Amino acid sequence: MTDAFLTELTKILGPAGLILDKDLMAPYLEEERGLYHGRACAVARPASTDETAQLVRLCAAAGVAVVPQGGNTGLCGGAAPDGSGQQLLVSLQRMNHVRAVDPINFTMTVEAGVILENVQKAALEAGCLFPLSLGAEGSCQIGGNIATNAGGTAVLRYGNTRELVMGLEVVLPDGRIWDGLRRLRKDNTGYDLKQLFIGAEGTLGIITAAVLKLFPKPEDQQTAFCALSDLDQVLALLARARAMTADQISAFELVPRIGLQMGMDLVPGVGDPFDGPHEWYVLMELSSSRREGGLAESLETLLAAALEAGEVVDAVIASSLEQRKALWRIREGIPEAQKRDGGSIKHDVSVPTAAVPDFLRRATQAVLAAEPLLRVVPFGHVGDGNIHFNLSQPPGAEKQAFLGQWQRMNRIVHDIVVEMGGSISAEHGIGQLKKDELAHYKDPVALELMAKIKAAFDPQGVMNPGKLI
Repeated sequence: MTDAFLTELTKILGPAGLILDKDLMAPYLEEERGLYHGRACAVARPASTDETAQLVRLCAAAGVAVVPQGGNTGLCGGAAPDGSGQQLLVSLQRMNHVRAVDPINFTMTVEAGVILENVQKAALEAGCLFPLSLGAEGSCQIGGNIATNAGGTAVLRYGNTRELVMGLEVVLPDGRIWDGLRRLRKDNTGYDLKQLFIGAEGTLGIITAAVLKLFPKPEDQQTAFCALSDLDQVLALLARARAMTADQISAFELVPRIGLQMGMDLVPGVGDPFDGPHEWYVLMELSSSRREGGLAESLETLLAAALEAGEVVDAVIASSLEQRKALWRIREGIPEAQKRDGGSIKHDVSVPTAAVPDFLRRATQAVLAAEPLLRVVPFGHVGDGNIHFNLSQPPGAEKQAFLGQWQRMNRIVHDIVVEMGGSISAEHGIGQLKKDELAHYKDPVALELMAKIKAAFDPQGVMNPGKLI
């Protein structure tokens, strides 16, 4: 980074918009899991789209690579710079304004640095719902959610982030601004350009603002925690729940006994709702925008039928907000418990929903054949086929030695996933972590098309290089 480059960057951003001190830069340079420790020539914090465009133009002219970053909560190293110290990290955290909320059109226009939880709150204040919900919602930013096409717990009802975005504003790799902030539900005028940037992980441009899709605010929510008679019954329960509730299921999460037990042992606030242990559980939630939506009766009728059919052997229905939070704490505590427990090799995979039980059996058998003492902790969004097939280190094992088997376990699990018509990345993205896996499994024609799109948008290769492609 030359003095001339630094001088021009300071002119664009001002003193508050540029971090050069190594200690102050440190939090931006290490990703959530601690797997990647990058270096950067500086951390730029633009306060507007115009500032972002100016600094990208400067970087393009100087040949300086740009690494966009939201809340730095990603799990695949997609927002971490490399180790050269030559890349400029661009944090969107100062671009944190809600520009407009339109409850009539059910849209909200926000800047990329708005924290997801604040997007949710702004929607609720307008009597609406923004349904994207995930564990990091108190710190992740909406721009990063869009760039990675985040999933979360409500995909079954509302879809991935991709389905929740109506328009985008993007700074392109040459510094031009594409204003695609459309609030239209119908616009059939050629290529849907926004879809190229959603899930592109900042490799095609920097998302600076978005128009988001809102929904009626839920006035009635009913939550139940169900113990299953066996794993195969999860599909029967899902089908029954969708049919008997007019498809008002907003969450359907699989929890294994080992996940509940780890949470009870390691995470404050996690308790067992039942008197005795069961091998598998489902956390199910129904929601309606009608205050007297009749969901309580629907849920009770559903569970009675499921109990009679042998799909469920026991169930607890939350009768208060505190009980609802306690049931969700079980599900949300699993990744926290694994982190406290030691090393964990994680797989964010999806298969067709009907294939989930078969996948769990096959993959569990395969990894235990390779490493008999490891502990399989599979959980997640079974309603949409997304399972976090996580492998915790054997008791007493050395963490780094176990994590050294990451690639070996990836190949075992991913081979099964792909054979079953699934995906090696359901909601976390590719980043650096899965780049080689993507090259191994992705259709060659698809990879060629992705490379051509990247070359067309970013011929210099300055936008988040080394990620995804």
